[in-house]
Formats: sequence, structure tokens, C-alpha cells
Amino acid sequence: MKKAIVIHSGGMDSSLCLALAIQEFGKGHVLSLSFAYQQRHSIELQQATKICSDWGVDHAVLQLDFFNSITDNALINRQTAIQHDLGKTPNTLVMGRNGLMARLGAVYAHHRGARCIYMGVIEVESDNSGYRDCSRAYMDLKQQILRIDLDDPLFEIRTPVVHMTKKETLELGHRLGVLHYLLSETITCYEAVPHQGCGSCPACRLRNEGIRQFLQEHPSFPMPYQLK
Repeated sequence: MKKAIVIHSGGMDSSLCLALAIQEFGKGHVLSLSFAYQQRHSIELQQATKICSDWGVDHAVLQLDFFNSITDNALINRQTAIQHDLGKTPNTLVMGRNGLMARLGAVYAHHRGARCIYMGVIEVESDNSGYRDCSRAYMDLKQQILRIDLDDPLFEIRTPVVHMTKKETLELGHRLGVLHYLLSETITCYEAVPHQGCGSCPACRLRNEGIRQFLQEHPSFPMPYQLK
């Protein structure tokens, strides 16, 4: 039996959710669930496995190999250059991804006896990156449907970082005592470059700007690497 399922990409925000779930329920009652959808930064799955091993949490990976047969975008098509023009949705948006992951995670949670899933969605991604499925309003609608599907009016989609800025997520990691570890071990970059990343994809720009803001207030924090 599990009490919480964490949708875990191997990135910073979902790993923070994993740390919060462990803090509340204990590592034995938490399961990390990752998805392999032929993402160009699939190295994140290796990092999710490592984080779960280091933290003593059960980890499962579901294969979603069909994505590239029903949609096309730069996150699953390595031949497409990543682009994000001002005011437009980036071509890294995977249509329907977060909604599908929430549904599959909820079904698996129900099977394992858990009544909540955690998702590391953050509205700054919606505002700055154009990801329409990263808002709490979206997850509220999804939660309503899942409560009907599962016949459980108390089922929750928990999104603890959804209203935070990137800097605030770093502050959270600092308070939890896991920030240095997560900066070292999580993968954010769409090009699968570790640590500071490629520096140009939307995910890297958001993360690195958050780090710069964090370091302004914590100049003595022992960064595991230097930003470019």
C-alpha cells in the first residue's frame, strides 16, 4: 500500500514534490512514477532512478512510446530545433502530456491504495513558456474528472510548487536541506545537458535565472557548478 504517488520526471520541481511527499508520508509509503515518451532529454529518467535509489523510494517507469505517432514537437522529435518565439507557444509543448500523466498516475495510485498524486507543475511555465497544462486551474478540472473516474470525492492532485517562482522553489529546496543535491542530480535541460544546461532552451533559462536570483540572497551557498 502507498499513500502518495509522485509524477517524477527527474527534474527539480518534481523532485521537490518527492521530497515533500517523503516528509509527510515517509519514504516507504511513497512511489515515484516516471514516464518514458521518447523525450529528447531521456537522461532525466536515469536521474529519477538515481534520486529514488539515493532516497530509498520505490520507482516505476511507464512506457508511452506512442506519443510520436499521434503528435509532433521538438521534445520528442530530435530532428526539430527547439524554438520559442516571443508571444507564441514553444514547439516543445507535448500536447496533452500533463493531463495524460495525471490520469495514468491517478489510476495507478488507486491500484496501490493511494488517494493523492503529486505533480511538479508550476504556473511560471504557463506564463513564460506557454505550457497551458501547468496551471492549478487546469489541475482542478482534471481533479474533478478523476474523482468521478475513481469514485473517490477526496482524491487529490497536489501541486505544491504551482504558485511559486523558480527562485521560490530553490528556497524550498534549501529549507528542506536538499537543494545542493538536487542542483547536482536533477536534469532540466531539454538538450540533456547536466548542471547549468545548454543555457538557451526555455527550461534552462527559467532555472538559471531562478538560481541567479537565489544566489543574490544566499551568496555563500555552495553551488556544485558555476553558471555560464
